[in-house]
Amino acid sequence: MRTLLKTGWYVLYVRSRQENTVGKRLKEKGLESFVPMIETLRKWSDRKKIISVPLFSSYVFVRINNNRDLHDAMSVEGACSFITCGKEYSLATDQEIEQIKFLINSKDVQNIQTDNRRLLVGEMRMIEKGSLSGLECEIININNENKIIVRLSSINQSITATLPSYYLSKIPSAV
Repeated sequence: MRTLLKTGWYVLYVRSRQENTVGKRLKEKGLESFVPMIETLRKWSDRKKIISVPLFSSYVFVRINNNRDLHDAMSVEGACSFITCGKEYSLATDQEIEQIKFLINSKDVQNIQTDNRRLLVGEMRMIEKGSLSGLECEIININNENKIIVRLSSINQSITATLPSYYLSKIPSAV
């Protein structure tokens, strides 16, 4: 069995389309959980509708403080396993969780998507305006639109979103 080394946000892999249900069950057990949700436009043959979907399919973030919390989280119906990297559990930092919360709660950010592919390193910028002020991001250009990428290295995911270019400035050089 793996040894729990740190207190923090662990990534729980859950059954398909069970993110909200597992999140509620974790809270019922007294565990702090976070299921980032975004609104997206879905099209059917006869209609269009804006629906809420999880930002990370089949992932629920759960704050683990001790081995008992780890056991309780795994005993929730719908939970499959914790995401690991080698023999260690993947741990999302508090800063990464706050970045996700900023992104999904900001009215300035549009077209949020996730991507777990390694992307080419681009220019790094600082967001100066809006609710994301103070965050660093990488700039990419897709279909002639400027997009930002916020990388979550602990879970090998990237969040891509459209942000107005005037929100961005160059990052001051380190002396």
